[in-house]
Amino acid sequence: MKKIGFDNKKYIKNQKEAILSRVEKFGNKLYLEFGGKLCFDYHAARVLPGYKANTKIRLLQSLKDKIDIILCIYSGDIEKGRVRGDFGITYDIATFKLIDDLRKWGLNILGVVITRFASQHSTIIFKNKLEHRGVKVYLHYPIEGYPSDIEKICSSEGFGKNDYIDSDKPIVVITAPGPNSGKLSTCLSQLYHDHNAGIDSGYAKFETFPIWNLPLKHPVNIAYEAATADIKDFNLVDPFHLNKYKKVAINYNRDVDCFPILRRIISRITKKSETGMPLYNSPTDMGVNCAYSGIVDDKVCREAAKQELIRRYFRYNSEYLIGIEKKETVDRVLRLMEELEVKVTDRKVVEVARDSAKEAETKGKGNKGIFCGAAIELEDGRIVTGKNSTLLHAASSLVLNAAKILANIPDEIHLLSPQVISQIGKLKKGIFNAESESLDLEETLIALSISATTSPTAGLAMEKILELKGCEMHMTHMPTPGDEAGLSRLGVNITTDGKFSSNNLFISK
Repeated sequence: MKKIGFDNKKYIKNQKEAILSRVEKFGNKLYLEFGGKLCFDYHAARVLPGYKANTKIRLLQSLKDKIDIILCIYSGDIEKGRVRGDFGITYDIATFKLIDDLRKWGLNILGVVITRFASQHSTIIFKNKLEHRGVKVYLHYPIEGYPSDIEKICSSEGFGKNDYIDSDKPIVVITAPGPNSGKLSTCLSQLYHDHNAGIDSGYAKFETFPIWNLPLKHPVNIAYEAATADIKDFNLVDPFHLNKYKKVAINYNRDVDCFPILRRIISRITKKSETGMPLYNSPTDMGVNCAYSGIVDDKVCREAAKQELIRRYFRYNSEYLIGIEKKETVDRVLRLMEELEVKVTDRKVVEVARDSAKEAETKGKGNKGIFCGAAIELEDGRIVTGKNSTLLHAASSLVLNAAKILANIPDEIHLLSPQVISQIGKLKKGIFNAESESLDLEETLIALSISATTSPTAGLAMEKILELKGCEMHMTHMPTPGDEAGLSRLGVNITTDGKFSSNNLFISK
């Protein structure tokens, strides 16, 4: 069974208390910038075993009567079609999804803020779509000289041009589908309008990582550096906190860099001098992060974070090979791994998958084609392998083998009849003009579900496939689109060696 290193209930209790305590210090009105992923935070779930991917949603549900939620999206991201990596969808679509997800959990949003709006065509279409579905949209505009020209920013030509968002709840959560969406500027704009109207509101930041009261080189904090290697974030000791309190606190470069200017803006908005802000003497002071309180087994979290480093390396390496990531990002993660003396083969399934590919190559000697191996570690620690063949992709073979083992089905029993597989293959090649007859994982799962209607054995295997969620898997070659879709739906943590599964430049299935 998976070891637990994080107490989710304890964390939610402490985090809720910290937020409520902070709002009391600001006249019962707080703009809370929510960093990281609001929903489906799989990074946190992987590095803090026991943390649930939707813990932040549970936290918001516990504060439901006290919060309003505002979503921000940068107009430039809409125009460029920026893609959110974990779901493979653009930021505008991710915003629609986030609204739907929040509604499913009984959390409604107050509205969507389009930041740095400059009347871009795609942004106007996005705005119209939301408004036609009854979602309020607010526009915030570019401010010349932001963030250095404090006088202009804090004037009618700066924040004063932005739409104001009315809220009657004490806590306003400002979140976004991804980083650099304008959350901070939205909070500051609201502060500006509030204080002009005599409302004594305040600002705080909720960010899970880095965990400020863990050491700088703790694997959990280093795993965060790896997760943001593509945008060149890095952790450091908060110099403002150290100078004021003589205590080490960990923050990250962007927060530290912008703190002096942020403090000046807030001071200007609240009509106070820079020395008149006793609450915020450092970027760490601004935060309400209580993640440390949930860690109940440091050793388990350290090991989980090291495994996340390896996963990040494989992900960036694959993205580099297909041309969407830089080599320096891959190299940076390798350096982080070296700091912790972590090797890719510390991920158990890596060498097993590679051995499986070698075995397939040995058996298929003389045959044309690329030989792919795959391995998955079940929750009880057993490792199952699969390899490609003329009938099945390696991912398909692996999942069927794993289902058999979980269901105690003898290896010699076929879950899918070879005749059925052959007929589907003929359909693919003879009618659909596919390059290969071999079934990818998505096709295999559909075939298995159909077989389950007449075969109790196949039905049992279908039930056991659910137990693969969260399991660690490695493939020697990058999955085809059909394999990738199937693995995503199963919820496995997949890594690959980054080799191409075909010599073709275009792969449909």
